[in-house]
Amino acid sequence: MLEHLELFFKSIFIDNMVFAVFLGMCSYLAVSKKVSTAVGLGAAVIFVLAVTVPLNWLLDQYLLRDGALVWLGPEYADYNLSFLSFILFIATIATMVQLVEIVVEKFSPALYNSLGIFLPLIAVNCAILGGSLFMQAREIPSLGLAFNYGVSSGIGWFLAILAIAAIREKIRYSNVPAPLRGLGITFIITGLMGIGFQSFGGMLTGDNEAPEPTENTTVESIEEKEIEKEIENEEKAVSYNDVVNK
Repeated sequence: MLEHLELFFKSIFIDNMVFAVFLGMCSYLAVSKKVSTAVGLGAAVIFVLAVTVPLNWLLDQYLLRDGALVWLGPEYADYNLSFLSFILFIATIATMVQLVEIVVEKFSPALYNSLGIFLPLIAVNCAILGGSLFMQAREIPSLGLAFNYGVSSGIGWFLAILAIAAIREKIRYSNVPAPLRGLGITFIITGLMGIGFQSFGGMLTGDNEAPEPTENTTVESIEEKEIEKEIENEEKAVSYNDVVNK
């Protein structure tokens, strides 16, 4: 349970897709002018990541990595299909994005029209592919953790675009200097938000404290220090006598 909580909060705040590794910046900047649009795209990203990361974990475990085909028989144990990772991951992502596009167009035409070209572009959103690649690189050990990582990474991206959309709606009525209006002030705010999110890096989500020394180890360490001091004093005395004799 602790492992799931640690991965959940770390993926949202510390390893945020936008503020930590700067993935998905194109749609983050382009679709963050209105909160309603940002909410729709953020929810779509959460859904796509929640589905594609576990599916790609299964592909990686039972098809792509070195020795993954051993379940077909011992003669397949030496096969390594990891060079197909990008192709299969992108195919999985494109399939799910197409499903999301069909659902959004069916049940929310207004949101579909407001998202425009950026909804099908989720398929090539580097944040979506980055979630699967980070899952593979970090060697997440179970399907449950892979699902947790997909959902939490999507929530992190959702919070990022929701926050910048809310701020951009407010600063629309502010007296922003002319050279900074538009993307200029947006980049500055994004940098400040990134610094704020990086401050969560000091959170302790596990028992990382060193164990307290016992009485025996304390006494032994004190005795070792006293012996080292005596040896140093003897060496200094020898060197002083040599100098005096010369």
